[in-house]
Amino acid sequence: MKNKKMLSNFGSWLFENKVLVLFAILCITCIGYSGVDISYVSGELFTRLGRNACLVLSLIIPVLAGLGLNFGIVVGAMASQIAIFWVVHWGFTGINALLLTALISTPLAIIFGILVGVLYNKTKGSEMITGLVLGYFADGLYKLFVLYIIGGLIPFDDPNLLPRGFGLRNAFDLDGSLKYSLDNISLVETLMTVAVIFAIWQIAVMIYKSIKKQSINKTKSIISIVGAALVFGAAFMTNFIVTTLENAIAAGTGVPAYMNMLAPICYKLDNLFGQTRVLLSDAIWFAGITAIVFFAVKLISALISKKSYAKPLAAVIAVVLIIALAQIPAVDKVATSVRLPACTYVMIFVFCAINNWLLSTKLGQDMRTVGQNRAVATSAGINVNRTRIIAVCISTVLAAWGQLIFLQNLGTFNTIQQQTNVGLYSVAALLVGGASVQKANNKHAILGVILFHTLFVVAPLAATKLVGDSAISEYIRMFISYGVIAAALAMHAWKTVKKKFGENK
Repeated sequence: MKNKKMLSNFGSWLFENKVLVLFAILCITCIGYSGVDISYVSGELFTRLGRNACLVLSLIIPVLAGLGLNFGIVVGAMASQIAIFWVVHWGFTGINALLLTALISTPLAIIFGILVGVLYNKTKGSEMITGLVLGYFADGLYKLFVLYIIGGLIPFDDPNLLPRGFGLRNAFDLDGSLKYSLDNISLVETLMTVAVIFAIWQIAVMIYKSIKKQSINKTKSIISIVGAALVFGAAFMTNFIVTTLENAIAAGTGVPAYMNMLAPICYKLDNLFGQTRVLLSDAIWFAGITAIVFFAVKLISALISKKSYAKPLAAVIAVVLIIALAQIPAVDKVATSVRLPACTYVMIFVFCAINNWLLSTKLGQDMRTVGQNRAVATSAGINVNRTRIIAVCISTVLAAWGQLIFLQNLGTFNTIQQQTNVGLYSVAALLVGGASVQKANNKHAILGVILFHTLFVVAPLAATKLVGDSAISEYIRMFISYGVIAAALAMHAWKTVKKKFGENK
């Protein structure tokens, strides 16, 4: 009886995750058949994960709000690209160019999101096909803007961007402006920035709750602010001491005794945190130790308060196992050959945190209610149309930021075609991760990017080896993209029919 129940549970899990399992099998098969070195696949995978994850994460909120798969994120990508054009023209570089692009693209993305949201409200029940058609329509308007209106109707003189006097050049290099502007931010600078933003956020929440006369967990808030201050102080002092010592050595001058005492510790911290790209092996150790400490505190707290300790104990064991698996020679070879852009991966974490935080707010609960049943949401006093528009605006803004992260990592800007497959590839990746038109989360997005882009890398290599023609690789990529969406939607329809059949039975 117990075995039968286990088989039944496994069968249910397999059916629920059929798309995920199918593409995991395809990835393993293609890697094995192509014979490609796993280090190459890993390097490509982590590059693509950092480049594409934020775009896929921008799709989650509309799914939970009942809007389905938002192919309309292409308008967010266009907002970012329009901003990039002006920033490059004005000659901004590095982090200044990145921040200015984000600043310009955000209001553009909000305006585009409002227009898209209003359109979705006029076509309730057909949002996905509307978003797909809207993407093609917006693509036409965008190309008209960049090929004729700039320089043709709007006076503009920049021979580097408009070689013919009107219409932007087809492509230009972002080197010297936006290229690696995020990827080249070191981990120590990232930690300092995140600590400051987190502390300001905690203070703002305390002030807001005080004004609204809501209950405040002062102990938790103070600990959070002190923790952020300690992180900032440690990062700042490490950077300050290492820089001072290096300058003193170069100038041949003396340094204070306390700096010499702290120098060994600071140099070790600088080796770990002062890099722009962190070894995957170091990242596993750092994240693993941090997670062990975090869950160990939760475990001790659960034991003291005599609450259930199963979850924190399981988490500690899982993290220890992951660290142990990372010591296997084959895994260690990959982990010591892959470097991750620190700030870019922190941004992926920030996008995940934004999604989780938003869904914990009243607005997020309203979005869930609207997504589950619009009639019930209306009865509960929720403004359905307004909530749906806000969900689309959030998705569009995140997509604009995601496209900015994508382009700064890519380093080149194809003026005409860059936005063409943004929606297609992002939706395909989300579906591969096990999401559906009604359910999606951060886990689906990250798993989807990993599987989809692994298949994107190895399937053309396997096909080339199979038929002996490298030209087929691009056709294989498009087949994968459209095939993923078709297969996932077909399986979702199958699941819906099976559920209805079971209810009727």
